[in-house]
Amino acid sequence: MIPNATSIAIIGAGKGGAALLDLLHQIPDVEIVGITDKDPTAPGLQRARDLQVLVEPQAADLIRNDRVTLIMDVTGDPAMTRRIQTLKRPAAEVLSGAAARLLWKLAQHQSKLEAELFQADKLAGLGSFAAGIAHDINNPLQLILGLAENLEDEQDLAVVHEQARDITEAVKRTSAICRDLTRYARRKGAVEDVMVNLNTKLDEALRIARYAVTLQDVTVMKRYADEAVVKGNPDELLHVFVNLITNAVQAIQVRGTLTLETRIGPDGTVSASVSDTGCGIPKDAFSRIFEPLYTTKPPGKGTGLGLYNVMSVISKMDGHICVESDVGVGTTFRIEFPHMQPTTSCAPR
Repeated sequence: MIPNATSIAIIGAGKGGAALLDLLHQIPDVEIVGITDKDPTAPGLQRARDLQVLVEPQAADLIRNDRVTLIMDVTGDPAMTRRIQTLKRPAAEVLSGAAARLLWKLAQHQSKLEAELFQADKLAGLGSFAAGIAHDINNPLQLILGLAENLEDEQDLAVVHEQARDITEAVKRTSAICRDLTRYARRKGAVEDVMVNLNTKLDEALRIARYAVTLQDVTVMKRYADEAVVKGNPDELLHVFVNLITNAVQAIQVRGTLTLETRIGPDGTVSASVSDTGCGIPKDAFSRIFEPLYTTKPPGKGTGLGLYNVMSVISKMDGHICVESDVGVGTTFRIEFPHMQPTTSCAPR
């Protein structure tokens, strides 16, 4: 129980209830006591289970709950409104009808704005990838050009076959670059959460981040736990790790080490961390790094949306972010996820 929190019961787990659940779950001083719906397949019920929020089979039990200070009725059913008034404690307030519908619309608007900010940050980041992309595509193109010129005069069939294979491999490398970037840049859809292997996702993020920052003078260390899997959106997690890895490498001003690590704790908590031996975060900036539009980078180098989006994604997953930093020593961002046993195969991307 959260001290001095507004303790809320959500009646109705359709689209409105699910949207409110996601919005309210991110507010520190709000405790969601539970959610209920007469339809056991309502989308908000599964979302509540993912967030470890109580799913109450009987609406009456939730309405009468002694901890509830605010009942939010998003069923749109006049009969439910009357039932709530009959069953609720005198001290509990009720939000229903037009007020509840307005709050639902605000929750939907908030979700849309977050999606737009998320996409804007990704597209802004792609601009910083341009030099790295050009370099990595130009190398295989030069190889293809040179081999093609040789083939014009080559008479030895064995050599022709060998150079044709080299051209094929060069084209595959170029195609892989385009595929990774296209997958990263695409606008996220309404994809259901799936089991995601954090080790695979960190490796994918490292491949993409190298287009934005040079890793030539950076030693990369990986310390991965087996079966480090969490339930979440693969595209959102990829963006989280690309942001953290890019920030870490940019903080390493000359030479240094980037460490990617996953762990599974004794209590089943799964964590992923990105550490650098860079410049560190000044103490006066520490409390603001997750604020939207706040950045310590020079003009043109940061949007101020990266860490804000990281926090939004992790909060939605019911995770926590821990930051440790010393100026001149380095920084570690550690993300802790609730442990979930996979019920389906892990998403490859």
